[in-house]
Amino acid sequence: MIEAFLWGLLAASSLLAGAAIVAIRQPGTTTLGLVMGFGAGVLLSAVSFELIQEASELDGGGLGTAVGFFSGAIVFLAGDRIISRMGYRDRKDIAGSAQTASATAIVLGIVLDGIPESTVVGLTLLQSGTVGVAILVAVFVSNVPESVAATTGLRSGGWSWTAVFTLWAGIALVSGLAAGAGYVLLDQASPNVIATVLAFAGGAILAMLSTTMMPEAYEHANRKVGFATTIGFAAGYWVHLAQ
Repeated sequence: MIEAFLWGLLAASSLLAGAAIVAIRQPGTTTLGLVMGFGAGVLLSAVSFELIQEASELDGGGLGTAVGFFSGAIVFLAGDRIISRMGYRDRKDIAGSAQTASATAIVLGIVLDGIPESTVVGLTLLQSGTVGVAILVAVFVSNVPESVAATTGLRSGGWSWTAVFTLWAGIALVSGLAAGAGYVLLDQASPNVIATVLAFAGGAILAMLSTTMMPEAYEHANRKVGFATTIGFAAGYWVHLAQ
């Protein structure tokens, strides 16, 4: 459990790295779009080969994978709609629009994006005895542009640096706890249950990618983001094969 917690914490530590980047020098929106596109590609690869393929193998392509997959997408989209109504619609806005949403909405938005990923980090450790490198890399990389964008918006909205770094440190801690929880709660679970959870995370992540990360990346990097996403997918698949 402690190892799962530490891996989850490591994956989410890039949120702090993103804030530090903004504190040192604000990167250009095109660069952020390319990084976000690369991260989306790595996550797409992780969904395909670390989550859905594994889930399908565990339950023999049964109903659990399908139920988990579509349930994950539905839960994410419902949560995203609620958070948007709370004023945190543009939480991945690369341009860094000033955030006027409440702290509760901001925390819920970031947790909604990050918890499925973090839970899977602990689950892959439970399944194989070693952390899934592809999903770990995917989460770490994809967090950076999200943190840069959100940090810029929070600063424009009047947040102090202390408040910003405290927020990201708290989210990183919650992500580590989610990874540990995924390990503990599913330790004695049947293959079918684990398959459903893996597929649920895959559906949630895919919904997040298609509604937030990929549109935002394309808006700022245009067609170049297609190449960045392709490279990210290939990198994720290469890591998967190398495990």
